[in-house]
Amino acid sequence: MTQPNQITTHTGFIIKPLGLVDYHVCWQAMKDFTANRTEQTNDEIWLLQHPAVYTQGIAGKPEHLLYDNNIPVIKTDRGGQITYHAPGQLIVYLLLDIRRLKLGVRELVRRLENAVIDLLNDYHIAAKGCIEAPGVYVGNAKIAALGLKIKKNYCYHGIALNIDMDLKPFDAINPCGYAGLQVTQTKDLGITDGLDVLSQKLSGKLQNRLLKGNNIHHHEH
Repeated sequence: MTQPNQITTHTGFIIKPLGLVDYHVCWQAMKDFTANRTEQTNDEIWLLQHPAVYTQGIAGKPEHLLYDNNIPVIKTDRGGQITYHAPGQLIVYLLLDIRRLKLGVRELVRRLENAVIDLLNDYHIAAKGCIEAPGVYVGNAKIAALGLKIKKNYCYHGIALNIDMDLKPFDAINPCGYAGLQVTQTKDLGITDGLDVLSQKLSGKLQNRLLKGNNIHHHEH
């Protein structure tokens, strides 16, 4: 991957806008970064998009892909079931030292979901997380998927927020393992800001949540 115009924020996070990146290339880069980091390594937030691909988590069941539509399926090492990535969806990969942040996995997931909820709240859209099915929902439709890999005290992978993409390929899967789960995106909710603006805003919300704590936005789904 080319070195981006990275930004080191006052919070100590390094933000890397990476553009459109092949899934395999990015996944390998995350694994390499995590394997080589030390207790002194700054946490990084990568902002990117992937070409069209389905990714299936460690516990992913192949039957959640309902039919073949020639989009590649990659078995990956994050938690969760199957989901879809494509241009027009913002991917935020979080390469974090969770011990240094003093976060357990469950608490980390809540904070990541709440950062997306904070972002949507700025546009007067009520969203919520779900205890049983990580991600962010507007009504009963999923707008953001979430999956992480924890290795020792480090995490990678992250969040996929639907912004302005072709949602049709979601019809070929049970998103995150839930049959008939609707999906939505920011464009369809009337948000006119595009991917660049939303990626900057979400990056800020994530830093706030990771460093400053968690007031709960959760309901049983």
